[in-house]
Amino acid sequence: MFETMFKALGEPTRLKILKLLAVKDLCVCDLEEIMQASQPRISQHLKVLKQARLVNERREGQRRVCSLNMALLNQHINEFIHYLEEPLENNPNFSEELFRLQCLEGQSCLKKYGKVEPKQNTR
Repeated sequence: MFETMFKALGEPTRLKILKLLAVKDLCVCDLEEIMQASQPRISQHLKVLKQARLVNERREGQRRVCSLNMALLNQHINEFIHYLEEPLENNPNFSEELFRLQCLEGQSCLKKYGKVEPKQNTR
């Protein structure tokens, strides 16, 4: 569902490219110069970003100009937030996990390690 987007966002160079494209549409040559990277390296990162539809590309003569697809990025982020906030009961893909969660007695660490780990504040 969100794997393609997160794969694209999971690499520091691609995040830099997205940040640059949030400021200004740039051609591949501009990105090469700014990032001090080779054309094949930039093109490979752009390929991943385009597959995730986070970057659009248009031809202007010899140039390939890239732009950030901010509308789709916002849509994906909003859908992901909704996914996280939706109760497990509403998602049939989590029926087994929900059952095990409801049966959980808080003794998983004791069963695994023979001792209970101290509780950590998760929120």
